[in-house]
Amino acid sequence: MPIIEVNMLEGRSVTQKRAMIAAITDGVVATLGVKPDSVRVLIREMPAEHFAVAGVTKAESAEHSAKT
Repeated sequence: MPIIEVNMLEGRSVTQKRAMIAAITDGVVATLGVKPDSVRVLIREMPAEHFAVAGVTKAESAEHSAKT
């Protein structure tokens, strides 16, 4: 039973997340030859303050972009 975990920032719509889940499931079925009902997809969403690149959170980066 494949279990796929996706970590991403908050903010995607339900429609986008459902489409992603369907695409991931289709890909796993096609590449691993498993049945769709054996595929598990877990989405972990995090606030922009909980993700950083080069010491700057995504929230800080967005604030800076909004000011310029």
